Amino acid sequence: MKIDRIELFHVAIPLSKPFYPSWIPGYPQTVNRFTFLRLTTDNGVQGISAGMAFEREREGLGGLIGPYLIGLDPTDIDTVRQRLREVSYLGWRNYWIEAALWDIKGKVEGKPVWELLGGKEARVASVYASTGEVHPPEQRAEEVQTLIHKGFKSVKLRVKSFKMGDDIAQIEAVRQSVGEDIEIGVDANQGWPVTLIDDAPIWDLERATLFAHECAALGVGWIEEPLDMHAYDDLAALRQVSTVPIAGGELNSGWHEFKVMLEKGSLDIYQPDATFGGGISDAVRVLAACQERGLSYTPHTWTNGLGFLINLQVFAAGLRHHPIEYPYEPPGWVPEVRDGILAETIEISPDGTVPIPNTPGMGINIDEDKLKYFGELYFEITSHGIAVKTVRDKGLFTAIRLARKKGRK
Repeated sequence: MKIDRIELFHVAIPLSKPFYPSWIPGYPQTVNRFTFLRLTTDNGVQGISAGMAFEREREGLGGLIGPYLIGLDPTDIDTVRQRLREVSYLGWRNYWIEAALWDIKGKVEGKPVWELLGGKEARVASVYASTGEVHPPEQRAEEVQTLIHKGFKSVKLRVKSFKMGDDIAQIEAVRQSVGEDIEIGVDANQGWPVTLIDDAPIWDLERATLFAHECAALGVGWIEEPLDMHAYDDLAALRQVSTVPIAGGELNSGWHEFKVMLEKGSLDIYQPDATFGGGISDAVRVLAACQERGLSYTPHTWTNGLGFLINLQVFAAGLRHHPIEYPYEPPGWVPEVRDGILAETIEISPDGTVPIPNTPGMGINIDEDKLKYFGELYFEITSHGIAVKTVRDKGLFTAIRLARKKGRK
């Protein structure tokens, strides 16, 4: 079995209202954009994935990855990962593509990906409501009450104020509103600070330590990204003095970075996103390391509905001691926009859970009409197309020689 066709789509789903992400202060996001990938094998099995996009920055990706991937066995994931690594030398990190390979592998073996990754039983996953904006204390307290009525038992707030007292005021208001039974997490978004539009504070170890002390008094369940994602030693020092668990790792670029973090003791809760960094394979290595060390694992999922389901498969392969992130910030960021081209939106049950797909592969079902409406096919190539391109670019005799070399591998 070999990869015979690659399709790439620009997808853009308009938001009904602008969304102001705390991680890009002042930026009005009006569209949910991502790159949609579909691989088809020579026997008709399809695997899909998606990579979050800011604009149309992957315009030339197809021409780059086509010669690397066409003709490969998609179930030989180690070899394909090596090819993706080779592509990264030329400027793109594309481990999000790996999910399409696992999708194919699961369909071929008739198993959900979480089972291929070592999971034993997976029916539902507890989720926490992951807010995405910074709101005034009274407003956020009311909004959290609405979330509780929807079934959420855990919520994550965002803080981004220059004055720490303003950040604490929001947490205090929510805690007073919901009482002690609801778990509150706080995301400082200091892991990869962006000041594209508005300025924002950059935390140091002293501020993070003071903030952790205040959070402990308010019964905060975890603090996410209180320092730069590469400040391994400072994170470890913070963890030594904080009674509140420290979380992070969403954009760290793969196992080589997580290995250092684990060795230094940087985090209590590891949150690799399988559509960033090192893909599913590295995320599973982090999951296994966390289970061996008695640490928690719950992935970052704030990308799109496909990204959520991809990370849900990895999460379902583990012990699931901590709820998984469920991005939700109405009226801008809602399931219809987040999930976009999925046949069905991912909705939470009254008990605060979502179902874990048990169908072979990723369990991602695409609505082709929605893909056609919101998506633009900007690249498509097949094995035959690669052959024609090689003849055109390199000449017939060189193309024949290259084909023979690849055939011997």
